[in-house]
Amino acid sequence: MNGFKRAGLALGLTLGLTLPLAFGAVDGRAQSVIDQVIVSGNQRIEPETIASYMTIRVGDPFEIREIDDSLKSLFATGLFADVTIRREGTALVVQVVENPIINRIAFEGNQSLDSEELEAEVQLRPRTVYTRTKVQSDVARVLELYRRDGRFNATVEPKVILQEQNRIDLVFEIDEGDATVVREINFIGNAEFSDGSLRQRIMSKETAWFRFLSQDDTYDPDRLAFDQELLRRFYLSEGYADFRVISVVADLTADRREFFITFTIEEGPRYEFGEVIVSSTLVGVDPAMVEDMIYTDPGDWYDAEEVEEVTQEVTLALGDQGFAFVNVRPRAERDRETLKIDLDYQISRADPLYIERIDVFGNIRTADEVIRREFKLAEGDAFNLARLQRSEQRIRALDFFNNITISRSPGSQPDTTIIAVEVEEKSTGELSIGAGFSTFDSVLFNISIRERNLLGNGQRLSLDLALSGRRQNIDLSFTEPYFLNRDLAVGFDLFRRRLDLQDESSFEQENIGGVLRMSYAITEHLRQTVFYTLQSVTIEDIGAGASIFVLEQEGTSVTSSLGEQLDYDRRDDALNPTSGYLLQQSTDIAGFGGTEKYIRNRMGASYFYPFAIDWTGNLRAEGGVIQGIFGEDVSIADRFFLGGGSLRGFEPAGVGPRDLSTDDALGGNVFWTSTAELTVPLGLPRELGLLGRVFTDFGSLFDLDSTGPSIADVNSVRASVGVGLSYNSPLGPIQLDVARAILEEDFDKTELFRFSFGTAF
Repeated sequence: MNGFKRAGLALGLTLGLTLPLAFGAVDGRAQSVIDQVIVSGNQRIEPETIASYMTIRVGDPFEIREIDDSLKSLFATGLFADVTIRREGTALVVQVVENPIINRIAFEGNQSLDSEELEAEVQLRPRTVYTRTKVQSDVARVLELYRRDGRFNATVEPKVILQEQNRIDLVFEIDEGDATVVREINFIGNAEFSDGSLRQRIMSKETAWFRFLSQDDTYDPDRLAFDQELLRRFYLSEGYADFRVISVVADLTADRREFFITFTIEEGPRYEFGEVIVSSTLVGVDPAMVEDMIYTDPGDWYDAEEVEEVTQEVTLALGDQGFAFVNVRPRAERDRETLKIDLDYQISRADPLYIERIDVFGNIRTADEVIRREFKLAEGDAFNLARLQRSEQRIRALDFFNNITISRSPGSQPDTTIIAVEVEEKSTGELSIGAGFSTFDSVLFNISIRERNLLGNGQRLSLDLALSGRRQNIDLSFTEPYFLNRDLAVGFDLFRRRLDLQDESSFEQENIGGVLRMSYAITEHLRQTVFYTLQSVTIEDIGAGASIFVLEQEGTSVTSSLGEQLDYDRRDDALNPTSGYLLQQSTDIAGFGGTEKYIRNRMGASYFYPFAIDWTGNLRAEGGVIQGIFGEDVSIADRFFLGGGSLRGFEPAGVGPRDLSTDDALGGNVFWTSTAELTVPLGLPRELGLLGRVFTDFGSLFDLDSTGPSIADVNSVRASVGVGLSYNSPLGPIQLDVARAILEEDFDKTELFRFSFGTAF
C-alpha cells in the first residue's frame, strides 16, 4: 500500500515542481526538441513499449502539456506504480516503477463462503498486473457477496506479500463477523390479516433459537424482494385485487447485527367473481366446449391463482383437441362500486409459432433422452405455453436436478423458436440408516440404499433392510420408468418379510416372493398399475394354547395372483396434501397356479380441504372384500386385520372376528373404515413443523369363513375419538395419538396411547 502513497506523492511533486523547472527555458534560449527518450527502471516491459504509450515523441519540442499528457497516459495503463519524467539536456528521461505481477491469490478467514466462490467473483487473477483500483473493486465485490449471505458487518483487508522478481502474493484477510439476522418483521396497513398470518406467507423469518438449521432469519435483499411477490400472490388469491406494497424498509441497527423490516401495504377491498363467461373467435371452438372446465363461479371470492390454473387447463385441453395455435386470455373488468370482477375467458388464434429445436445443457450424468421424454412438446410441434410449463413441472418432478431453467430464443425463421433447457444435476444416490420406536414394533432399525437415476438413465433401484422386535424385512426393487421408450413404468420387487404376530394371533408369518408390475398413465391424473405376485407364505411357531382355527393354518402355502390398481390423484401435494382428493381402487385374483384361490377388492377415497393456514380438514374412507373361489376358504395370511393405525383407539388386530377361548384375532373377509380429521396449528412458529389433530375414526371387520361356538364375529360399528400431535423434528417425524374407543364390543382390544418415532441420517 505504501507504493500507492509513493506514486501519488511522486506524481504531485512531478506535476507541481518538476515540470515547471525541468521543461522551462534554459538560459533564456528558445525551447529545443527531444533528441532521444531514455527509459529506466523497467524490468518486464520493453523501453519501446513504454515509449509507445506516451503522446510525446523524439523530434517533438519539450512541451509541458505533452509531457503531462504522456505522464497520465503511462499511469492509465495500470502497469506502473510510479512514473517520473525529467529532462537531461536534449534527452527525455522516463523513470518507471512497474506494478508487480500477482503470483497467487488467497483468502483467509472465510468459512461461510468457499474460496472457489470468492475466486469466481474477483477480477484479479494470478499472472495479471496488480493495481490498487482493481483490488478496491474486488474488495467491494467480496463484501457484496457477504451481504447477500446475510453478513453486513464483514470486513475484508487486502494484504501484499512481496516475492522475488517483482511478484507478490495477494491475500484477502476476511473477518466474516456474525450473520446479520432479522430481529422483527412488522406490517403497516394490514387489517384483514394479522402480522403473524402474513409472516407465515413470506420467506424471511424473525430470528429464534430453533432456526439454527436454517438461514431464513438472515437478512437477504433478494429474498425480501421475493417476499413482496409472495404477499401480492397471497392477497390476489384471497380476492384483494387492488393490493399493493407501498414500501419495504430494512433498518440496520448501529452495531450492524440486526435488521428491523417494515412492510407498508395497502390491502384494498375484497372482490367477488361477478359474471364469468367464455368467448371465442377461434374457428372451430365453441365456448360450450370448455365451459365444463371453468370452475370459477360467480359469488366466490376472486382468486387470481385459480384464474391462472383454469387458463392453463383450457389451453392444454384445446391443444390436445388439435388446436395448435390458441391463446386463452382472461379479461377482467373490475367494478369498484359493487366489488365484483367480471371475467371473460377469451379464446383466440395465436400467431403460428413452431419449435425448431430443443437444446439441453448442463446434464453431465443424466442422458438427454431422460429429460426430453418428459417434454409435452417435440421439435416441429406448434409452440404451446401451457405444455411448456407442464413439461417443466414434469422435469422438476424427476428430482434429479437442483436447478432447472427453460428459456426461449428466436429460431432461424420468424415463425420458429428454440427452447433451451439448462439443468444443474444433484446427487440421486441415497444411503440412509434409520432408527425409530413405535408401540407396535418397539425399537426399529433400517438401512436403505437407493439410486433414483441409475447410470443416468432415470431407472430406480433400491435395497431396504428393516429389523425390529416384531419384523424383519428385506426388499429389493427396480423400476424402468420408460419401457420401450414409452410412458410405461415396468419393474419388479423381491422380498422376504417375517412378522411376529404372537401377541395378536399366536403365530409368526414369513412371506418370500416377488412382484412383476407395469404402470401407465391413462390421463394426466389417472394412472393404472397391473401386477403379478408369486409368493410363499409360511405360518409357523404357533404358540401353545393357540386357537384351533390358527393351528389348522400351520404350514406353507403358495399364492399366484394377478391384480390391477387405479389411482386418480388430484391432491396439491402427494406427501403433505392440504387440498384436493385421491381415489383408489384395486382388484387381485389368486388362483393362477399355487394353493390359494380368492378375489380381493379394495376401494378408498380421501378428500382434503384448507379452511385456513394450517387448518386442513380430511375426510377419508376405505373398504375391502376378499372371497374364496372354487370352494376354497381364505387363509389367515390373506384376511384383513383392523386396529392400530387403521382404527385408532384399538390395538393392532384389536377389532374383528376372535376366538374367545384363546383370545386370538382371526381376521375377517370384509372391512370398512372412515375418518374425519382436522389438522390445527398450535400457535407455534410454522417452520417448527408441530401441528395438532382432532379426529374421529369409525370402522368394522367381520365375515369369517370358519364358524364355531367360541368365535365372535359381528358387523357392528366401532368408533373412537381422539387428539394427536405431529412433529417434523430434525431427527425425523414423530406421531403421537391419544384416542378413546366410544363404540366397541366386549371382546375388542383397545388402547389409549399410540406413539411412533423414526429418523434417517
